[in-house]
Amino acid sequence: MDPSDAQSPQGETARILVEFLEVAITSIVFLKGVYPAGAFERRRYMNVVVQRARQPQLRDYIQSSVSGLFPFIRKGLVERVAVIFSNTDNIPVEKYIFKLNINQSCSSNVEEGALEFTLRSFLIKLSVSQSLSRALPCDCRWEITAYFRSLPQISTGKNADLWIPTDTKQWQQPPLITPIKSMSSDPLCVQLYLEHPSLSEAKP
Repeated sequence: MDPSDAQSPQGETARILVEFLEVAITSIVFLKGVYPAGAFERRRYMNVVVQRARQPQLRDYIQSSVSGLFPFIRKGLVERVAVIFSNTDNIPVEKYIFKLNINQSCSSNVEEGALEFTLRSFLIKLSVSQSLSRALPCDCRWEITAYFRSLPQISTGKNADLWIPTDTKQWQQPPLITPIKSMSSDPLCVQLYLEHPSLSEAKP
């Protein structure tokens, strides 16, 4: 990664956002109860009590997946990052969606404290959002999926090579959307919401 790239407003914003996504995704996996509570430990991030994965494989999967998105987020190529929970038939039953937009024309310095304060509110909101979600089926699987505005033409780092096309099936009908939290500032806009299959699609 070019050091000057990381020091640009977009690079600094992407760095903070990637850190935040790692913590937020871990919090989501903890909230959904996919693993025993003992698989996590309490830590403090942005002055909020959050969960950190104890198991190295789980921690490394989340960390490497999100850090591999840095160059793409920096360039504004990533539209959404999703945590998708699916049943044994590989059909999604619930998605947590982070919709992202970094202003590529912003040239002013990033107020790191102000940005972190705003992102902190997402972690607080996530911690009390369980009533908005649904119970997962037994033996569910989950994955982190990124949706790109356009695919990059060249590799931008070894972690970027970890991203492969997903084989998770898609819903045939527009999903039901439940907003959780949103922010809009310069240079970053983030929306967090839940997606569930439509009532007609959820029927057997």
